[in-house]
Amino acid sequence: MLDIKHAGEHVKDAVSFHLPFGKHIDLPLIDLGTVQVLGMEIPLRLQVTKFMVLEAAAAVLMILVFVPLAWRLRGGRPPRGRLTNFFEAMLEFIRNEVARPAIGKHDADRFLPFLWTVFFFVLFCNLLGLIPWAGSPTGSLSVTGALAAMTFLTVVGAGMRQFGPVRYWLGLVPQMELPAVMAVILKPMLFAIEVLGLLIKHSVLAVRLMANMFAGHLVLAVILGFIAAVADLWTILWVGVTVMSILGQVALNMLELFVAFLQAYIFTFLAALFIGMSVHEH
Repeated sequence: MLDIKHAGEHVKDAVSFHLPFGKHIDLPLIDLGTVQVLGMEIPLRLQVTKFMVLEAAAAVLMILVFVPLAWRLRGGRPPRGRLTNFFEAMLEFIRNEVARPAIGKHDADRFLPFLWTVFFFVLFCNLLGLIPWAGSPTGSLSVTGALAAMTFLTVVGAGMRQFGPVRYWLGLVPQMELPAVMAVILKPMLFAIEVLGLLIKHSVLAVRLMANMFAGHLVLAVILGFIAAVADLWTILWVGVTVMSILGQVALNMLELFVAFLQAYIFTFLAALFIGMSVHEH
């Protein structure tokens, strides 16, 4: 019988990489020394995990791709090669079709470095998740939560810089002509609701990315697990299930490739939309 819980282990973080043919690469536990707390020595250790390595790999890939591209464009040289043109076209798409419509042409360019970084970091993490033995960091709530937290700080910081801290927070409450007694009661309630809504929007930003990536990889793991589930049954049944599982894997991987780009786009679009709402009074 197929163990769904065991299948879920393939899309979780781990302290080692499980490679083909039973090979394992254990990740190190780094000793950072000790710290004194209330007269007690507490050891500090950092366990390197699979998702940490993949996030670092995504960051290195971004540096290798975009630093040479930036040097080329800064020097006034036209992009050459299909890959360079591909990335430049994606950068222009994020600028012209996401940032400027959502934030406004006047303010959008200030936030382009953040939006570009978020888009390609999420995209590269999603694409690394298509490697069978790797895993998708964006399938973890800790990773998407950190991305959503940075987006939240950017949104709030942009609003406070635009209007000042007091005016920004007071501006969350809609302008209404209310009697003094009702205003004293309703406006604090509306302020609390707006702040809660701001937190919920960014929490959903984290959860929806994690859920989409986790679910896709879990389905892939379950379909692949069908092969092992019928391995002890009739050979003809095992062959049929194996062929159908492989075909299903190929089809779903093509879908996951599309989803990798789609989810990076949606996360970036929502981030730009939240920034635009923050820097414009409404």
